[in-house]
Amino acid sequence: MHTLNNTTTTGSQDPIDPNPNEQFTHRTHNHPQSRRPRGFAVAAAASITPIESDVNNGNIAGIGGGEGSSGGGGGGKGKREREKEKERTKLRERHRRAITSRMLAGLRQYGNFPLPARADMNDVIAALAREAGWSVDADGTTYRQSHQPNHVVQFPTRSIESPLSSSTLKNCAKAALDCQQHSVLRIDENLSPVSLDSVVIAESDHPGNGRYTGASPITSVGCLEANQLIQDVHSTEPRNDFTESFYVPVYAMLPVGIIDNFGQLVDPEGVRQELSYMKSLNVDGVVIDCWWGIVEGWNPQKYVWSGYRELFNLIRDFKLKIQVVMAFHEYGGNASANVMISLPQWVLEVGKDNPDIFFTDREGRRSFECLNWSIDKERVLHGRTGIEVYFDFMRSFRSEFDDLFVEGLIAAIEIGLGASGELKYPSFPERMGWIYPGIGEFQCYDKYSQSNLLKEAKSRGFTFWGKGPENAGQYNSQPHETGFFQERGEYDSYYGRFFLNWYSQLLISHAENVLSLANLAFEETKIIVKIPAIYWSYKTASHAAELTAGYYNSSNRDGYSLIFETLKKYSVTVKFVCPGPQMSPNEHEEALADPEGLSWQVINAAWDKGLLIGGENPITCFDREGCMRLIEMAKPRNHPDSYHFSFFTYRQPSPLVQGSTCLPDLDYFIKHMHGEI
Repeated sequence: MHTLNNTTTTGSQDPIDPNPNEQFTHRTHNHPQSRRPRGFAVAAAASITPIESDVNNGNIAGIGGGEGSSGGGGGGKGKREREKEKERTKLRERHRRAITSRMLAGLRQYGNFPLPARADMNDVIAALAREAGWSVDADGTTYRQSHQPNHVVQFPTRSIESPLSSSTLKNCAKAALDCQQHSVLRIDENLSPVSLDSVVIAESDHPGNGRYTGASPITSVGCLEANQLIQDVHSTEPRNDFTESFYVPVYAMLPVGIIDNFGQLVDPEGVRQELSYMKSLNVDGVVIDCWWGIVEGWNPQKYVWSGYRELFNLIRDFKLKIQVVMAFHEYGGNASANVMISLPQWVLEVGKDNPDIFFTDREGRRSFECLNWSIDKERVLHGRTGIEVYFDFMRSFRSEFDDLFVEGLIAAIEIGLGASGELKYPSFPERMGWIYPGIGEFQCYDKYSQSNLLKEAKSRGFTFWGKGPENAGQYNSQPHETGFFQERGEYDSYYGRFFLNWYSQLLISHAENVLSLANLAFEETKIIVKIPAIYWSYKTASHAAELTAGYYNSSNRDGYSLIFETLKKYSVTVKFVCPGPQMSPNEHEEALADPEGLSWQVINAAWDKGLLIGGENPITCFDREGCMRLIEMAKPRNHPDSYHFSFFTYRQPSPLVQGSTCLPDLDYFIKHMHGEI
């Protein structure tokens, strides 16, 4: 039993974790946890944070005592008015956030500003200043960096509000170019944001130091006015579209169903026509799903590769590269699918006796999309563990097609790590009735996951934490309808953070387990991992849909960087499923969606970790504007580090040779990716 000294716990408040060295930070008092400061607020917070002893002694106003804090009772009417005003405040704040989100998305997409994922207005102002050539320190000090900033002299100038003639600007720019001026201006820290009372310049650039003779135009009042407008002389030069000339390979995905459930190629002549059409479009290669449920479909460790061998020989004739997907998931689990590929039959037979090998929701319904990650190291598959089954399959493929690896025909291997081949839980199953934009459900109520969770809770000293949330809603719930995901809900309590850390860590551990063996099976071959685009509920504080899918990416936490750090260890290339066609503003508001914000966060988090990243379009049709958005995402204009996608996978539901495409002009799209337009 744990005793909490001088602390009264009521209602649903969480106990204090007695293990201060664990990954959760706990206080020894019941004050609500403040949000982590961002941007320039970090420096400000560090300078004004009260000393803990002062807080505990009640020396800081508003902290401690508590006597007199409760009023004499305003009656039921006053309480209702306060509640109404609280709701109105929430609506105003939500509207403000939506506007800010669209502004940030525009700056990121069309201006390529390097804004952090949780940017505030200070970050925006700093980015604009840096774009104009100014330097901005971490504490907010803004200036134009000089070669010798320690030696400065005052130089008076006029107000920035004064009008400038075009001849003044031209003369200033001409003088600067003639003199090869490299000095920069520094704003005095005491200046008003409306009017500049003084500007300082480096002593090394002062006329008296011998660099300039006479009254050079560069040191004139008129020239300083140009600098007040933050117009660097280099801005007159045409800006390079850094990534416009980069070559981004385009791979076309072959349709599902060309290999039947017995492992045979269905229509060789039709495949040949499809490959011929792809070659005429100048695609670089093809993507092929290699289905576990077909190759090892009937008996364990009995692999049927004959159909794939025939298919690869056809592709070899057209001299196209191949990306192969190790597809350890089912396909066509919804009613609209015309092709159905299940997990291997012998696995389904094992599941009849032991259904806990599949993911399970809170009501006990099983998902057959992929194997439960909690059996990765459990010998429940005819004496083999989950990761041993995956490794045996990958090793058999590598041995069977060794000649294609030697030739360099197989360019990359994509490892399926979850539902739909993506690194995620099967939290949005259509066969369970899920429809967009439902938040989905946690998939951890099988006996293996529950045992793992209970063990972790006991190690924390809180056995009652060893169960999943009971107030997280249903598949089609909205965040505000649940006690767990609502604003200031249980997701941000001590228990909520413990559970979400455990839930996301199970996803990361599965990726590590499988990728470590994939690196052994496919030495010196590029490994690809597909990351989903879960952009609905992104504008809420909890990011509920991402949480149920295994991405702990709430508004006060970056859930992608930690995952990408793990992928970095295995030199993985990330494939991001780009969001579909642009929705109407009303649809976005109803779904609380932000596809641009999510895309920016995921892509830049991968680049920040030094990962290569590729793209893939969803199976939805794009108009010309949507096509251009895909190109902008793959090849950002004027990116300061010249980053761009390393490849792009084009996929659609029907064969290309039938004449219907998901892009209005596929040939135009490919030429853009290849840098020919």
